[in-house]
Amino acid sequence: MKVVILCGGQGTRIRDVSDNIPKPMIPIGPYPILWHIMKTYAAAGHTDFVLCLGHLGHVIKDFFLNFEAFTGDFTINLGRNREIEFHDANGVEGWRVTLADTGDAAQTGARIKRIQQYVAGEENFMLTYGDGLSDLDLGALQDFHESHGKILTVTGVRPPGRFGEIECDDKGQIVEFNEKPQATGGRISGGFLVCRPELFDVLDDREDLVFEQDPIRKLVADGEMMVFEHDEFWQCMDTARDHHLLNDLWASGQAPWKIQE
Repeated sequence: MKVVILCGGQGTRIRDVSDNIPKPMIPIGPYPILWHIMKTYAAAGHTDFVLCLGHLGHVIKDFFLNFEAFTGDFTINLGRNREIEFHDANGVEGWRVTLADTGDAAQTGARIKRIQQYVAGEENFMLTYGDGLSDLDLGALQDFHESHGKILTVTGVRPPGRFGEIECDDKGQIVEFNEKPQATGGRISGGFLVCRPELFDVLDDREDLVFEQDPIRKLVADGEMMVFEHDEFWQCMDTARDHHLLNDLWASGQAPWKIQE
């Protein structure tokens, strides 16, 4: 199944981390978060990717044009007959990556519409964003989607808490502080979706078309959306705090999304 990844946003809320590379290229450990997302899909057997590029898309193009050099060791013989020998197996055998310019200012609905040609003929395709990680069972997600026959399946997650929970005595002295493991409210979209091609019927090419607004509302009204519930790890990278959290998990060897080679 093809995997469409939205990689074109402006990333305004995380520019204190970096403002000269697109958000999907911000590193978690040694590699961009986009690499981590793609590794997750590839481990489930989905190795045909369509990247919807926009803001600073040339940085993502450069990464894939020089993928072996960015992700492994190599020896280069300089001079007139330059030769490069790559030494590492980087675990991407068979990956196919289509890099599609979908407009610098386009919103998510327009970006998806503009890659329609690259998923033509597919019975279903996967869709996600270039800034979220999870230990989601993608096989179970696919099976659920195929079982109900609706146009769109959204993964519903419980958002992690962003603030510490404190308890104090009657004098105001803090007696306990707990980093909230998750919010106690309802679910939100975790950004891992599966779509039937009829999705394109509710999309158009308008620059300002936001997928998460009118198109989603139309699908809901028509009874064409289902939710796949996921209660384990999920974390987006919206802010510098999120970036630090994901990097700490990776550095500690406790990253729940990490694929064991």
